[in-house]
Amino acid sequence: MEAAGWGAEVRETHSAVVLLMGDRAYKVKKPVDLGFLDFTTRAAREAAIRRELVLNRRLTPDVYLGVLEVRDPDGGPCEHLLAMRRMPEDRRLSTLVRAGADVGHDLRRLAKDLAAFHATARTGDDIARCGSAEALRKRWEDNVQGLRDHPVTTVGAELADRVEELALEFVDGRTPLLQSRVEAGLVRDGHGDLLADDIFCVPEGPRALDCLDFSDELRWMDVLDDAASLATDLERLGSPRLGEQFLHDYAEFSGTRQPPSLRHHYAAYRAVMRAKVAAIRAAGHHTRTGADADEAGLLCDIGLSHLRRGRVRLVLVGGPPGSGKTTLSAALADRLGAVLLASDVERKSLAGMAPSVHAPAALGEGIYTAGMTVRTYTSLAARAALLLGMGETVVVDASFSAADLREQFRSLARTASTPVVELVCSAPGRVVEDRLRSRASRPDALSDADWSVGRRVAALAEPWPEASVVHTGTSREAALTHALHHLGTGAADPS
Repeated sequence: MEAAGWGAEVRETHSAVVLLMGDRAYKVKKPVDLGFLDFTTRAAREAAIRRELVLNRRLTPDVYLGVLEVRDPDGGPCEHLLAMRRMPEDRRLSTLVRAGADVGHDLRRLAKDLAAFHATARTGDDIARCGSAEALRKRWEDNVQGLRDHPVTTVGAELADRVEELALEFVDGRTPLLQSRVEAGLVRDGHGDLLADDIFCVPEGPRALDCLDFSDELRWMDVLDDAASLATDLERLGSPRLGEQFLHDYAEFSGTRQPPSLRHHYAAYRAVMRAKVAAIRAAGHHTRTGADADEAGLLCDIGLSHLRRGRVRLVLVGGPPGSGKTTLSAALADRLGAVLLASDVERKSLAGMAPSVHAPAALGEGIYTAGMTVRTYTSLAARAALLLGMGETVVVDASFSAADLREQFRSLARTASTPVVELVCSAPGRVVEDRLRSRASRPDALSDADWSVGRRVAALAEPWPEASVVHTGTSREAALTHALHHLGTGAADPS
């Protein structure tokens, strides 16, 4: 019996025909060869239909009902249909999002369901290899090359080059992070293609259909990559906050920390991959303009934005005692969501002292000998290298008076495929003197330098032409704004 209000329709995709009749949907594969799939034989089409059933029933067993055999007049099988429960069009997630409907509860439920699905999804050596830096780099190169091979007016060569540059910069320096996720079992046989068009918000809970079924390796991915597919699609629909909340909810239910830089990276990857698909569609219409080209341009812009927001950086904040570098470093780390490393804390840790313990000494004496300074900076550099490899932006608060100490950090940044930003703080002499003289009466001050030591450090500091000067003599907010300008960002959003 036909469901009330549901008529019969026929819909087509590039590889299938879907018959909608009453409360059922029936899919049949087209006898086509598209290069990446070949359905020209009945056996191939049957295998594809049965495969689609098995893969999709992992998430939505109540929607994917079974395979039906179509027989010819002689009783022999001539085709196979995938039988599905028909979903209500007005409950399609993309439709609801465009209409401004409240879908927060549905997305939170979907995040919980996806986390549960990933927890039991298949993994193994072959699957894990798809989460390596080498595999991710190859996918990025293939996607950007796809954009170049199918040019549209909205994605110029400069945009494609910049996307590739930032993507590979991240991948090449984050091998430890990616390997840690492989070892933690976070590379799984996922859905592979979570899109708002294929998700329905029905009373019994959201139903995600149409997983990627034509290639195992394209479905084998980091679980965060899988979740980012939907987050990016929600952003494409004009609702980036919904996407951000979905990823936060997913992190909560999965119980796994998702580094902000990696969230942005996989969001960018999903956007650029979809941009390539849109560009290929435009090429199929023999045009470089139109709706598909516009979508490719929008998605590339989204991808580039995430690559910039998730860029891992090493920020060196230097200057003599009293110049304001510690205050600025803390503000920068807070705004960027970065890890703060401070030479005052590191030096006392190496000496077996608590950071709050004061150990005043003349320059070159006590815990401020040249050898102790080398140990301190070497230890800071080692810690910074580990953090950068794990996808964390690092702010280092130290005097950086000697050129060789700065070069040590530049070298590790090159090894970690990470841009380094060098800032030197400056303030009027009377401001510096007031700061250093008042420091002696503050038990919470971490630095032991007094006015006399500060003057000597400033006098001995080697020129630092590579650094941008940040004036800290006015307000803290003004200094922070100035520093963020040199970093190429404004009100940075670490989320």
